[in-house]
This record gives sequence, C-alpha cells and structure tokens, in this order.
Amino acid sequence: MHRNTALIAGIAAILLLAAGCGNSGGHGTAPGGGADAESGTGGGTASGGHGMGGALGGAVAGGAPAGGAITDGGSAGQDTSGGSGFSSDTFLPWYGGPAYYAKWSNGPSSDPAFFMLTVWLQSPPNASRYKQVGINFFTGLWQGPTEAQLTALAAAGIPTICDQSGVWQAHLADKTIRAWLQPDEPDNAQANASGGYDPCIDPSVIVAGYDTMKTGDPSRPVYLGLGRGVADTQYIGRGTCTGKTDMYKDYAKGADILGFDIYPANDGVAIEIVASGLDNLLTWSGRSKPVIGIIEASNINDTHRPTPAQIKSEVWMDLVHGAAGIEYFCHRFAPTFSETDCLDDIPTQAALKDINAQVTALAPVLNNPPVANGVTVQSSTSTIPVDTRLARYGGATYVFAAEMRGGSTTATFTLRDFPATASTEVIGETRTIAVTNGVFTDDFNSYDVHLYRITF
Repeated sequence: MHRNTALIAGIAAILLLAAGCGNSGGHGTAPGGGADAESGTGGGTASGGHGMGGALGGAVAGGAPAGGAITDGGSAGQDTSGGSGFSSDTFLPWYGGPAYYAKWSNGPSSDPAFFMLTVWLQSPPNASRYKQVGINFFTGLWQGPTEAQLTALAAAGIPTICDQSGVWQAHLADKTIRAWLQPDEPDNAQANASGGYDPCIDPSVIVAGYDTMKTGDPSRPVYLGLGRGVADTQYIGRGTCTGKTDMYKDYAKGADILGFDIYPANDGVAIEIVASGLDNLLTWSGRSKPVIGIIEASNINDTHRPTPAQIKSEVWMDLVHGAAGIEYFCHRFAPTFSETDCLDDIPTQAALKDINAQVTALAPVLNNPPVANGVTVQSSTSTIPVDTRLARYGGATYVFAAEMRGGSTTATFTLRDFPATASTEVIGETRTIAVTNGVFTDDFNSYDVHLYRITF
C-alpha cells in the first residue's frame, strides 16, 4: 500500500537494500510512473488448530499461528440469521457486520447483501473494467480527489475511499466518497528526501490525523492501511520500529476501518501468512473494527505471479479468519509499469471475476456473526490444519474451510446438534456430501478451499 512515487523500481530496490529496510508488501504508486521495490524476506508460518482461524487462540508474535483451537465458549452475540440459528450457538467477537457502517450517513453500504471488494490506487477511467470483475470500491485516488476522478467514478457507479485533499470539501454530500484515507503504511520506515529512511510514524500522529478528519467530516469512517509488519512482525522494512508490535494497538485507534498488506507469492513466503496478519490485527484492534484483507493479484516486480488458485486461497483464508472485505493490489512495476496487471493477465482476470462473484453471492452469510461452537475439524495429516468459519443463514448452516498448508489431507468435520441425516452442497463444485450424525469428510490438496451449505 506504499506510495513513495519518487523512485522507480530499480532505484528503489537499490536504496532499500542499502538501507536494509525494503518496504516489501507495500502498495503501489502513481498511475503511469514511480514504484516501490518489493524486497525482503521473512514470514513465519501458520500452525495450530481449527475453528475460525486463530481468532481466540494462537499467539500474535512473529510467525503467529493462523490456526489455534477455538473452544465451545466463544462470546455471546446476536443471531441475525433470520431464524436459522441454533439455540445453543455462541458467537465469536466481531465488529458487528453491516450495521457497523450505519453509524455514518455517508459511509459504506449497510445492506447485508453488500461486501466490500476494492482495489488499490487505480485510475477512475478503468472503473468499468474493474466493475466487470466484481470490484465495488476504489481505495485511493492519485493526487485526488479531483472533479474528473469523482465524475468518472460516479458514472461507473463505484464509490471511493480517498484523501481529505483536493476537492473534498466541495463533495461532503457526494456519496461517491464513502470513507477517508489515512497516510499509507505509517508503521513502515519512512523514506526521506536524502535517500535514506526515517523511523515509522508515531501512532499519536495518526490518531491526531484521525481526529482532524473526523472534525472535518464526521459523516464518513476513516480507513488506515498498515504494512507487512502486521503479519511478519520482525520485518526489517519497519527500520527502528521493527518488532514493536505494541504500537499496533495505538495505530488501530486512528481509524474506523483497518487493513494491512503482505504479498507472499511475490515475496516467496508461505501464503498462509496472510491469515496470521489478519489474526494479529483483529486481536490488536480488539475485534471491534472491520479489517480488510489486502491480496496480491499481480506480478509486482517480475518475480512470481500469484496463480489463480493462490489468489483464491489467500482471499478465503482471510475470509475464514474474519476479514470484513477484500482489497486487491494490481500494479506491476517490472519489467514495465502497469496499474492494471491483474486485468491484463487473462487467467488472473478470470479468477478475480469468479472469486468476486462467489464472495458477493455469499455476502449475506459473511455478514452474519461467526458461530464459535458449531463445528470441530480433525485433519488426517496433523501438520496440515484446516481452518473453518461457520455461520447460519436462511435456514442453512454454512461452513467455509481453508487448508492452511500445502500438501494433502482429509478433513473430518463434526457439526454440533445435527440430526442423523443431512446433506451438504459443496458450493461451486457441483457435488454433494452426505452428513451422518453431523459428521462428514472431504479431501484437501495444495491450499484447497471448500465452501459447504448444509441442510436437513
């Protein structure tokens, strides 16, 4: 999510390596020029158990588990599933779903059928292309907002999250703008004019900026995107702030909506690290605010393009672990610059369309509170956990399951309070599985995702 536009990719790579603090996992830059190197290593891998990610279990230190057992305790929550809940359900803590956005008269939609699917720092003339693959928001407007940018987005029917700059004050009643954008990746070391790096921005500065934004317009929420250090807590790109995870609780006070980025396929680390970061940021924010999962969808620096299967896995690992929306990073910086690389690559474009259509269709389910005590999972290969998110909606039970390691395993799901016979539709796979006494099994290979709709 990085916007140091003075550097081209090659120069940035040299400077970052020399400084020892590459901003890997960062977002893109200005349309048509400038770049950030995506360098550095790190990671930490997911481990642990089942249930909705490691939402209540699992550490939040470096290499934090993307699993962690969920007990049958959980937190009490309101069942909004239209009468399809079980009387003994308990719910995971969460930010509240669509009703959260209803607090702002000009905020994102509070329609239960809406689920945020956004893209980072794109030119509004491309809005119709992104809309065709299911994108419903733009995050960031280069040197904007401008009248031309807002006019183009309004024509395409795509709202934006943008800076309080440019023509913003003339558009306080304009519902094309739905949230305000904080400075990007303040937790990273900040490039300075001399070609070196200053420390990360102190959280108090971000909180003060938040207060100023809310004074300027209290009718919209404020969004803050954080960097790779959320997931890779020893990431050197934070410079002198490396390892200071206690700062993130304070950063979280500077926004109503949170996000973070890490691009594992491009950077050569295990893709399950996206879920580790999701768990961390939910924990540090007290699970009281929506967290957007930011997903790689391009070959950023001519290293490794994420495959369609990897993009789907990263999206659903984040959703299983509680993401309240998905944001895609689509820029390519090398060997040539393109801000629409994810659309220009035909297999990636097709994957985004399919993934977004499925997520949108399941929005009413994803917007229901996750049940803490609805399912347990046993993996036949102990080193390959399968994590789940369970919700009730419309008289059905939905279990979204993601394999959290590469390899093969068979998962045995045990549903609480189910009758002797039931059936599960595997969504999007044209198959069904019999459920006997609440138990069914399925095979997983290479970060598979399976989505189940269970009825009786």
